[in-house]
Amino acid sequence: MNKTIRRASVFCLLMVLALLVRATWVQGYEAKALADDEHNRRNTIAQYAQPLGDIIVAGSPVTGSKGTSGGDLRYKRTYTQGELYAAVTGYSSQAYGATQLEGIHSDVLDGTDDRLKNPKDLITGGQAKPGNVLTTIDPGVQKAAYEALGDDKGAAVAIDPKTGRILGMVSTPSYDPSKISGTTDGDAWQKLLDDPDKPLVNRALRQPLAPGSTFKLVVAAAALENGLYGSVDERTDSPDPYTLPGTSTVLRNENASAPCENATLRTALQYSCNNVFAKAAADLGQDKVKKMADAFRFDTEKLDVPVRAAESVYPTDMDKAQTALTGIGQFEVTATPLQMAMVTSALANGGELAAPHMVSSVTDGDGSALEETEDGDTKRVVEERTAEQLRSAMVTVVEKGTGTNARIAGAEVGGKTGTAQNGVDNSNTPYAWFTSYAKDDSSGKEVAVAVIVEDSGSARSEVSGNGLAAPIAQKMMKAALER
Repeated sequence: MNKTIRRASVFCLLMVLALLVRATWVQGYEAKALADDEHNRRNTIAQYAQPLGDIIVAGSPVTGSKGTSGGDLRYKRTYTQGELYAAVTGYSSQAYGATQLEGIHSDVLDGTDDRLKNPKDLITGGQAKPGNVLTTIDPGVQKAAYEALGDDKGAAVAIDPKTGRILGMVSTPSYDPSKISGTTDGDAWQKLLDDPDKPLVNRALRQPLAPGSTFKLVVAAAALENGLYGSVDERTDSPDPYTLPGTSTVLRNENASAPCENATLRTALQYSCNNVFAKAAADLGQDKVKKMADAFRFDTEKLDVPVRAAESVYPTDMDKAQTALTGIGQFEVTATPLQMAMVTSALANGGELAAPHMVSSVTDGDGSALEETEDGDTKRVVEERTAEQLRSAMVTVVEKGTGTNARIAGAEVGGKTGTAQNGVDNSNTPYAWFTSYAKDDSSGKEVAVAVIVEDSGSARSEVSGNGLAAPIAQKMMKAALER
């Protein structure tokens, strides 16, 4: 063999070896990455090759599937009362992916989760019968929230304080996921993207805003837990009006005639006295207020229910005047409706916060559980006496204070209103908040609720937590106690 042929043979051998090494690498190490690649059309074909499993509310599916004509995607997702449950289900779209429960549990719902497969399926790569996702949502509470919010832009969350089960979650304006579930829904999709009210945003979980005076509950808890005041009926040292520390800015109360000077925490919650809570926050200092806020799960990056909620924030690195403003839920304090429902849920549950969740179990196609969420996984936030004192004060708010529209005959109801500034120098319509709890001693049922109305179309002078948000909370609480 001459030298040229020998070199050519060696080169060809090296090329063959290189191809073998590359093929082995792709099949042995990169196979999963390639299979999971979002651009791999086979994944979408497999996902919609058979009817999807369902998301279940109170034993009935709120999702479905129907066959398609033409193309390589055999089925598409359908929704029962899609707008009512969109904040719970999210969407599953052949063109735009999946969100919320549809996205988190997509492998179970489309049958590709390995836990669904028998030994033969695992060997052959066959697709198993899809599983289902069972939610904690109560249809009566969900419907009450959706109908009460109506045309308002806002959100509402209801939680069972003892178990942490999310009974209702609504975000408005909503949308019908069925209208974007196919491959030819581009116009409907673009319309949703262009809508200035952002219906695709889950305001209950994903849009933290200034909580306003509802945050006074957190400051009151910090004041009691740190011994600033011995009880909700001890008079405070709170001048009215109150000048922010180190400034000439005077902080006034919404109701100039309210008895806010040196008011007790009970009276201050009843009349929503800004001077009392701003001074309390300044006297406590940002570290103590933040510690209390964080105990209620503010500043938690990974709050999964199982959909991940946006982080509610209590700021740091503030001067004393800024700290005072946080005492009334302003400056850079933000909270989601879920977060404020968690605050009242912990107070209603004797100071223990049960981990909120909206999925009770995930099952295979035959109903056997693949995973279950434990109810009542609690963590103590405040002492029982502190929770009892604040519940008593919150009852005063509803019985004869700023939250009278939340009353329910025959039930113990406590709450806190909030009207939060919006925009530079409060140039936009304020947000109306209400957070509350209700208990029926005869049945043992209870619920904690938070509602925000971002915009109802009302004049600025008509915006208040009691006027706009409390009636929505009242209808949700009543539905929860009657379930």
